[in-house]
Amino acid sequence: MAQDLTLRPPTAVDGMAVHSLIAACPPLDTNSAYCNLIQCSHFASTSVLAEAEGEVAGFISGHRIPERPDTLFIWQVAVGESGRGQGLAGRMLDAIVDRAGNEWIQYMETTITEDNAASWGLFQGFATRRGATLEREVWFDRDAHFKGSHDSEIRARIGPLFASDLRAVAR
Repeated sequence: MAQDLTLRPPTAVDGMAVHSLIAACPPLDTNSAYCNLIQCSHFASTSVLAEAEGEVAGFISGHRIPERPDTLFIWQVAVGESGRGQGLAGRMLDAIVDRAGNEWIQYMETTITEDNAASWGLFQGFATRRGATLEREVWFDRDAHFKGSHDSEIRARIGPLFASDLRAVAR
């Protein structure tokens, strides 16, 4: 799959395929199809779609945090069965940060439950590749925010990324 893989910004036309991909990636929370259409259109510059032979193999949604305009928040990372175990999620994160127009990204944030080893590995790997630190803190508490219905979400904050310096090295 690696040789015929395309990483690109999503478009609204991709919304339903993204919706299906996320539904096929438990335990990810599914959102409405409309939400995925908005992610693929309004947040295209801060999201990425991996396509292999015309099929969606992966998707990452992200957005700029309005109160911290140098920070990219990664909402969801989905990799389909065919793309797992190949470093695709890490390549997709790099593709967003290295994309022309995203030079403003100096920090990346996401939330992860404590027991999600795969996500912790992904984001720690990204931080290591970028020479950045990864800080953790409880962001949404199990009791205070979820009323006991969901595990606490830990915020991972990675940075500073010095993205413009790394882009020059990557080229």
